[in-house]
Amino acid sequence: MLHVLITHMARFMALLGGIVLCLLVVIVCVSVLGREANDLSHAGYLGALGPWLLERGVGPVTGDFELVEAGIAFAIFAFLPLTQLNGSHATVDIFTGGLGPRVNNALAMFWSVVMAMAIMLITWRLFEGMQDKIRYRETTYLIQFPVWWAYAASLVAAITASVVSFYCAVMRLTGVRQG
Repeated sequence: MLHVLITHMARFMALLGGIVLCLLVVIVCVSVLGREANDLSHAGYLGALGPWLLERGVGPVTGDFELVEAGIAFAIFAFLPLTQLNGSHATVDIFTGGLGPRVNNALAMFWSVVMAMAIMLITWRLFEGMQDKIRYRETTYLIQFPVWWAYAASLVAAITASVVSFYCAVMRLTGVRQG
């Protein structure tokens, strides 16, 4: 039952991360097209369409890089739980390929524990950083949204990653002990 819940949490976060990533792609594409349309309109290459586009404010999406920065941070944290649950982190098997299954299981257990500790440390520091952003009322430069919003979204994903990583570490430890 716990494994099913953990799996659903990890998949849900990955789905949210994927949706945010897709939205960021759309924002970047719209921004690039708007920037190009604006440049072509100012240069006169679009004829009568140019002034019409300029009157309607066609141009880049204001604060696109701020949205991409916040969204990518969330997406990275959102993909961590499923990556950890599936053991899909990048590995180099040159040295461990020739070792026996017992040693490889012990190494997997060790790295699961290390990863859980690292993610929990990052989650804690992310929470502390969010507290600073709230305290100083820091906002983004162009669109002026509070920076702590991005921290809060990433924190939710990081907490999920911490829970999943802790679960994986406990399961690995239990598996190694039981052989």
